[in-house]
Order: sequence, then structure tokens, then C-alpha cells
Amino acid sequence: QARVMYDFAAEPGNNELTVSEGEIIVITNPDVGGGWLEGKNSQGERGLVPTDYVEIITEGAKDGISCGNSLADQAFFDSLSSNTAQTNSAAKSSNQASNASDPWSSWNVGKSGNWDNGNAGDSWATKPENAAGQRNSASNNWEAAAAFGHPQAYQGPAAADDDDWDDDWDDPKSTSPSYLGYKETEASEAGGVQRGNSRAAAMKLPLNKFPGFAKPGMEQYLLAKQLAKPKEKIPIIIGDYGPMWVYPTSTFDCVVADPKKGSKMYGLKSYIEYQLTCTNTNRSVNHRYKHFDWLYERLLVKFGLAIPIPSLPDKQVTGRFEEEFIKMRMERLQAWMTRMCRHPVVSESEVFQQFLNFRDEKRKAEKDETVGVLIFSTMEPEAPDLDMVEIEQKCDAVGRFTKAMDDGVKELLTVGQEHWKRCTGPLPKEYQKIGKALQSLALVFSTSGYQGESDLNGAITEAGKTYEEIASLVAEQPKKDLHFLMETNHEYKGFLGCFPDIIGAHK
Repeated sequence: QARVMYDFAAEPGNNELTVSEGEIIVITNPDVGGGWLEGKNSQGERGLVPTDYVEIITEGAKDGISCGNSLADQAFFDSLSSNTAQTNSAAKSSNQASNASDPWSSWNVGKSGNWDNGNAGDSWATKPENAAGQRNSASNNWEAAAAFGHPQAYQGPAAADDDDWDDDWDDPKSTSPSYLGYKETEASEAGGVQRGNSRAAAMKLPLNKFPGFAKPGMEQYLLAKQLAKPKEKIPIIIGDYGPMWVYPTSTFDCVVADPKKGSKMYGLKSYIEYQLTCTNTNRSVNHRYKHFDWLYERLLVKFGLAIPIPSLPDKQVTGRFEEEFIKMRMERLQAWMTRMCRHPVVSESEVFQQFLNFRDEKRKAEKDETVGVLIFSTMEPEAPDLDMVEIEQKCDAVGRFTKAMDDGVKELLTVGQEHWKRCTGPLPKEYQKIGKALQSLALVFSTSGYQGESDLNGAITEAGKTYEEIASLVAEQPKKDLHFLMETNHEYKGFLGCFPDIIGAHK
């Protein structure tokens, strides 16, 4: 049994149960997953109830145990799950028998009943959610903040390596915590359903109703018990142009250079690593793209709902060892690192400093609990509270501005790409055709044998060569000016893609 601590109104069509504060319900399945449990009220009605809204009533205890996100609660739920294992097994056998004559029975069992087979683990636990591309796609969800995550840069098995710390980076267990304001990964969803019975697995679980998963976790923020440590406090002051972060007394930059090709597993796996040198320490460390990808994911997990974290350069499978691609990627990684080093909060964060110093604290960073919406519990603004109407107006104004700027940046990128293609394709060819035609005409004049035409022939020939030089200038010019404009706008596009989620979290 469990006692309801807060009122909860069910939404139709989501298999939820309406409960009131103080009501006693019977827990029929504590392992639905995603912060939900299945309960039954005194009228016999069944449905889903958030685990944070109830407390377990144990026999012989005066007070209930809080059904929150603590380890004790999870252990309690696991014990309940083991006690109901026989019931679940019987339910599965009954379902399989009843579906023997159903032509869809094999599909039903595979989707909702037989979660303990080997294929279920293969199809769920090892398939990372690829949503970083959604964040940078042209169709941004500006009307409603989209839930997003980030794919792992490497999903293969951990390989043996001389460097234990680097081997730790290869561990595929490094995934985003599922208690953020982002969408829960498929692997964690499978784990929650795997422990439940077939009936719970077949129930439609509305992801948009999971507190702290597919939307900024209002309930998680309000019910959070952990307090921010003093060194984790993020002060906000009122500057000349409004609220601003407190900048550190000294700043630094990071130089990305000297790309080298490395290999492991006796040459079966190759990669490119870059040398990073901080200007404040002059200490150099080597990092691969996978390490940058890990850093981006941790920054996104920790600060993504409060600070725009632009995406890394796109990952590439073919041609990644070509000199031109390596040069372009290094240039973009340099721009990304420069942005991160200049941000007053990100640059001083523990995870960023750990990356720069190559410290063996990867697991510690992944276990950080002050992530997602809980980052707001670390902020200390000095300004007085604002009126709610004023807050809504400012959020709407920022939303309109970022949407309009995003459209402008995309339009400039589209026009720039078209101009680049013309400058490197048909336009130089047209100038080359004119140059060759003029030189051919001069050659014809030279065959007449008339000595008085030498000056004219020389002028026409020189004009033809000039047109060919113009063709080369036109083809090379985009690399000298348009390239930098395009790169900067591409970076801004990444920034602007972060704002729908940030504005949604603030709302």
C-alpha cells in the first residue's frame, strides 16, 4: 500500500489514475518505469501514478518511506519486483496460451510480452538515440520545445588499451542520465519495462507525462532533496545591459593543433587525435573526437536547459582521414573550444576542467546529480523577483527574436551555399570559355602574315589570359571570405537551435 502525498489529476487516454492527498492506494506494479507506478484505488480503478506523489506504507512502521529517486527507494521497488516475479511469469504464460489462435500473437509477444529474450536486449539496449541531428535540422520545433538527447560517439565493445583512462572512454556504458529535461533513452525505457509484467509492458506509457524526462521536470525541481554545494553556486548579477554571469578574474584559451593518426587493437581501429594546449597552464593533452563528443554530452546534460551548448562538428564515417577533412574538423573544434573557454560558467565547471587536464574522473562526472532542471537550484540571482506577466512577456519576446534570427541565419546559409557553388562551378567555367575564345581569335589573326597586327594580337591574347586568371580568382575567393562568414553563421545556427528547449524550461 501507499499513501498519496499530493493531488494528481489523470489525463484521459493515458492510463492514469486520479488520486487525492491522503488517499490510500494499493500498488499493483511498482516497476512500470520512468518515474511511474501502477496502483488501484478503493473503487477498484487501476492506473498510473507518479512515484514522487506517494509514499510506501510498510508493515510495522509508523511512517512511510518516501517513494522518490533515492537508492533506498529503488532497492525497495526491486525487492517488490522480485516478490511479484512468479505472478508475472504466470501472467505471461496465460497470455501466451490465450494468444495461441491469434495470428498477431507472435508480434504481440515480441512487442509486449517476451522482454527477457536475447533479441530484446539487442534491439533496445544497444541502439542509442540519435537526436542531435533533430536539434540542428531545418524543422526546429519552435512551437513546443523538442525533447532531445545525444548519441554516443562510439557504440562498440570496450577495447584493450595500454592507457586505462583512454580505455575508460571506450566503455559503451557512458550514457546520458535519464532524469534530465531531455528524452529518456530507449535502453532505460527497456530496462523499466523489462522488470514489469506483460500487462504493464503493453500499456501505453505517455513519455510527455513522465516528470523530468521529455519535458523540463517541474516536479523533480520542486521535490529535489539535494542542496547545491557552495563551490557549485552560480551567481547572477545585474550588469549594464541586464542580468549576466559573473566573469572570472582570469581567462584562458585552448589551442587545438597537431592532428595525428593513431591506432589500437593491433591496427584494427584507427582514429585522429588532436593536441590541446591551455594558455594558462601550457600543458598539452591529446584527445580524440570521441572525447570531445563525451564532453559535449556532459555539458549538454549539466547546462543544456540554462546555457546554449552548440553542437560539435558532424561525425563522418567515410573520408575522415583525408587531409582536407581533418583540417576542417580541427578548425571547427577550435572554434567550439574557444566558445566554451570564453563562457564564464562552462569554462570554470569541473567537467570542463577535467577534460582539459585529462584527469581520470570520467565516472565521477557521469554520476553528477546536479544536472537538467536541477542546475537552476545552483543559481543565485541578486535581483528581486519579477512580476509573472513581465516574465511571460520577456520569454515570448526572446522566443520571437531567436526564431526570427534562426530564420535569417538559415536563409544566409542557403544563399551562401548557392553562391559558393556558382563561384566554384559554372561561373569560373564561363570566364575560362571567354579567355579561350579570345586567345583562339588572336591565334587566327597571327596566321594572316600581316606584320601590323602583332600589337592587336598581343592585346587580345593578354585579355584572354586575364579572363582565365579571373576564373581562378573567382573559384578561390569563397575560401578567403565567404568561408568564414558561413562558418560563423553555422555556429550561430547551432546556438539558436538550443533556445526552444531553454525557453521551454524557463516557461
